[in-house]
Amino acid sequence: MKRTRQNKILELIEKYEIDTQTTLQERLKEAGFDVTQTTVSRDIKEMKLVKGLTERGTYKYVLPNLRQEAPSPVLNSTLAAAITRLEVSDNIIVLRTLPGMANALASCVDGLSLPEILGSVAGDDTILFVVRAGEAEHVREKLLTVFNKK
Repeated sequence: MKRTRQNKILELIEKYEIDTQTTLQERLKEAGFDVTQTTVSRDIKEMKLVKGLTERGTYKYVLPNLRQEAPSPVLNSTLAAAITRLEVSDNIIVLRTLPGMANALASCVDGLSLPEILGSVAGDDTILFVVRAGEAEHVREKLLTVFNKK
């Protein structure tokens, strides 16, 4: 239940500009999760969500900047559970996720600042990584290690 709820939180903060715990609690209730403010607060803390500045100058909950560090154990297990397939073709890696999870995963991987990754594009359930020539298999192994998929 907790993992499912935290997956939904990631989906909600990607889709909506959620600026308070109350708003997040309301969105979770709309999605069928009967949660207290205490539970929402605990999830935010465990997932290490932070408030980031929006284009309009307001703040909303976002994934933390994970540069040079691995995701927290809770966030890592949540994101790892969302990965359904990881394939390599030449200098391209295609990562398939559960619906609605690609942006959260792409943000996390981008935050790792892997120099071998030239760029990424995320849809609803697919991420396309373009990597330096000859580095795709190496990056694939790194991603599997980061998300404990080995």
